[in-house]
Amino acid sequence: MSAPIRLVAVVGPTAVGKTALAVNLARRFNGEIVNADSRQVYAGMDVGTAKPTPAEQAAARHHLIDVRPPDEPFSVGEFLPLAQAAIADIAARGRLPILCGGTGQYVWALLEGWNVPAILPDAAFRNAAEQRARIEGSLALWHELNAIDPVRANAIGPQNVRRIIRALEIHRQSDAAPVPAARKSDAPPYDALLIGLTADRPRLYCRIDRRVDRMMADGFLDEARRLSNQGYVLGAGPLSGVGYTQLGQHLAGELSLDDAIARTKTQTHRLVRRQYNWFKPADARIRWLDAADAEPIAPADALIRRFLESRLPCDTIAPDSGGG
Repeated sequence: MSAPIRLVAVVGPTAVGKTALAVNLARRFNGEIVNADSRQVYAGMDVGTAKPTPAEQAAARHHLIDVRPPDEPFSVGEFLPLAQAAIADIAARGRLPILCGGTGQYVWALLEGWNVPAILPDAAFRNAAEQRARIEGSLALWHELNAIDPVRANAIGPQNVRRIIRALEIHRQSDAAPVPAARKSDAPPYDALLIGLTADRPRLYCRIDRRVDRMMADGFLDEARRLSNQGYVLGAGPLSGVGYTQLGQHLAGELSLDDAIARTKTQTHRLVRRQYNWFKPADARIRWLDAADAEPIAPADALIRRFLESRLPCDTIAPDSGGG
């Protein structure tokens, strides 16, 4: 059997500086970046997803960016074969694959070798579930998921209607809880070094608030208006994410712009808490670096050099028994 492909993963919560670090590492180590952010796969959703800028994409080749229009669902089952193909291609060309993103389900599904059931979207079920969410509230759907799979429900949170519905859809079609059904006990498919960027919560929340302000200055409202004018529904499907929902409410006259911005910041703080359910500070598989360091690139550089120069594989990425 051939040795598993070596790759580096840059993970952590939103706004912590993952993209900048990954681009810098790609330039240093002849690498290419594979996106593991569930929103950056959508074309046209650039400012609001903090997608790598044209300059960053020119500095390092990126994969799995802009692979779907903003009204098509995209799941971990679709992510896995695309990411696996990109990683194999990068490694075959003698370059270093660098996985980068904050969608924990995508990261662990890839690195732990999940066998995700091929569940196709069920439009009728989704429409009925979305109608229920509008009438009964998202919490009703979340409680239903929690009764089936509390680990998955805790990882998603009660506000993410789209992912709650997808988890219920998978359960309905497979008659099994999504997370256990997606795992397998085979050896991990990659030899991976995980580098996590983190910061204390007050500092991270300040970074988030500043980034939302930069997004607004960079044209987030114009982007939301353009998507709406193109017929996409802000607050539905892929555009149900933080920021797009709130700006959609503003454009519909339901919120002032100041309130929409404030709610975007608050919801992003909540997103961080859910992300830390996937990337736990106590997880020994992740080499955590403090994003507050002036140069997190230096310790990351040292970690990668030791990883690439060692003859023995890095710590095995075994499934985390704690879930999420």
